[in-house]
Amino acid sequence: MGYRTLLRDHRGLLSIAFLALFSSSLGQSYFVGLFQVPISERLGLSAGQFGTAYSLVTLIAGFAILRLGPSIDWISPRRFALTVLAALLLGVLLLTLSPWWGIGLLGLGLVRLCGQGMMSHLGNTLAGREFTTMRGRALGLAGMGIMLGETLLPPVIAALLVWLGWRELWWLFCLLLAGLWMPLLWRGNWPQAPGKRPDRTRRHDGPRPFRERRFWQLLPLLMILPVTMTGLFIYQARMTEDLNSSLAIYALALTGMGIAKLPGALLGGRWVDRLGPARMARLYLLPYVVALLIAILHGGNAGVWALMVGGGLAMGAQESIATSLLVRVWGADHLGTLRATLTACMVFSTGIAPAILGVALDLGASFTQVLVGMLILLAGGWAIAQPVLATPEARGS
Repeated sequence: MGYRTLLRDHRGLLSIAFLALFSSSLGQSYFVGLFQVPISERLGLSAGQFGTAYSLVTLIAGFAILRLGPSIDWISPRRFALTVLAALLLGVLLLTLSPWWGIGLLGLGLVRLCGQGMMSHLGNTLAGREFTTMRGRALGLAGMGIMLGETLLPPVIAALLVWLGWRELWWLFCLLLAGLWMPLLWRGNWPQAPGKRPDRTRRHDGPRPFRERRFWQLLPLLMILPVTMTGLFIYQARMTEDLNSSLAIYALALTGMGIAKLPGALLGGRWVDRLGPARMARLYLLPYVVALLIAILHGGNAGVWALMVGGGLAMGAQESIATSLLVRVWGADHLGTLRATLTACMVFSTGIAPAILGVALDLGASFTQVLVGMLILLAGGWAIAQPVLATPEARGS
């Protein structure tokens, strides 16, 4: 069954997952970063203070995801979506209207938690749990919601800022999201909750990822891409300088990354269904490996383009591979718990990684040496995951 048939037969559910991932744009780093200066001025924070506060609320959001994310395994998805959307809109109001920096940071924390965290969690969990034979394709189509936001919103925001203030832009985007969500919340084809709330007095009978060796073995492989790409985004100026390129080339390459995510998602989803997530988990980082080698050995504009395009191809495919692999190894009944744990780990690591990378650069490491370290970490994560990928559960045999 192809993508056209999938869209025809499951348009309602795919629309929900797609919109959830598009809505996550409101809390993504690239979106918040577009307004860093006016938000800092509004809260009375310097650039450094804002960066520290941003990392702090991101880490707190990660802990909250660990606590709240598993509830999608027993709460009605419609109710879950309505609650997250309401909290997201409340966060925007607190961030844009509060005269006190503490309340403003609370709003920023809600935006990060409910945007990047819980909306992404909702969309990926629904697509991964409700589809079986077409899971990879469904996840690929849903993931295009994030790609649409990354590609469309920055130029649209830049154009609208000529006429509107930053707060009015946030309110306008919230009205847009509310208008898109209302028909789906009212008449959407929502699935039922897959299970009942666990009895706290009984022994835990579901997966406990942090206590499972297999989860820890898979974690480095699944985290290496978001962690290293975050470093490239944060230290773009140092990267382009050390590779003898320019920020103008980086900006163009960033657009290339957004475009590369599309074939990465569509082809990755199709191949996951055909080859299985375990085999794809061994292969999907190859474009990024080639990109790192080009940047290390050649540098220049070609190195920057390779990193962005190679990273985009791999990032486009990762979500369908990661979610399908979790389902294959542990089953779909507890996917909310597994995805919440994985999402929280990614939030923690992407919050801490820039600080570690910054220390390395301050100690005198060149960005080429940083890229070599990334390649070594990638190889190590790949090797650690192989015993799990070779198990009958992961291979589906």
